[in-house]
Amino acid sequence: MFKYAITRIPCPAVVDGLTGSNFGIPNYENALMQHADYVEALKECGLEVLVLDAENDFADSCFVEDVALMTPHCAILTNPGAPSRRGEVEHIEASVHNYYDNVERINSPGLTEAGDIMMVGDHYYIGLSERTNQAGADQMIKILEKYDMSGSVVTLMEVLHLKTGLGYLENNNLLACGEFLTKPEFQKFNIIEIDQTESYSANSVWINGTVLVPKGFPGTVEIIKQAGYKVREVDVSEYQKIDGGLSCLSLRF
Repeated sequence: MFKYAITRIPCPAVVDGLTGSNFGIPNYENALMQHADYVEALKECGLEVLVLDAENDFADSCFVEDVALMTPHCAILTNPGAPSRRGEVEHIEASVHNYYDNVERINSPGLTEAGDIMMVGDHYYIGLSERTNQAGADQMIKILEKYDMSGSVVTLMEVLHLKTGLGYLENNNLLACGEFLTKPEFQKFNIIEIDQTESYSANSVWINGTVLVPKGFPGTVEIIKQAGYKVREVDVSEYQKIDGGLSCLSLRF
């Protein structure tokens, strides 16, 4: 069960966020409204939410998930693979220390973004991507093992981050699409296949029994409900334009 979440209000420069998509430029006012509803959804799931002020020098800084990994035993500040995002870490550090006595850090040449890391119990799957390298994964695994947790790497071929195509819903249920449907690492799970036309919604988030699902993906909503979960839809269409998803917008712990 999660108790807390940290989010950050998007800054006006979010319209210039990193993207490889062709969905257009985000509307800033809509992004603010969607973020406010996202925070409300977190609260509905029983979380105490810290909302940090906008960080105007960093266009992607609302995607706080990438700059820290919050585990039950320690927090790990990352070293983002996108050079423009590395300065975000120092702006989250004080907030992380407010919740954790044990705070570790990934250092160069290691690179990690926590959007590439999926927690399943005490094990953490770490995607090797354009943003997370082997040196970063090795450091991450060493830190996890220090606190009696474990980690393993997954090579990505098609997506930006590991959790772009995966969402762990607890109880051995794993939302997946694309390349993740056949990866050997995940065959032990009950894979809930997301249709490729709704692939964005694979990044859905389990929080205390409720699954937050991006608005606009009825097929995904239906299969998650059929699996026995309560669903709360959240419109994050402005963040989709800059390669962001539901998990990216908060640290949950």
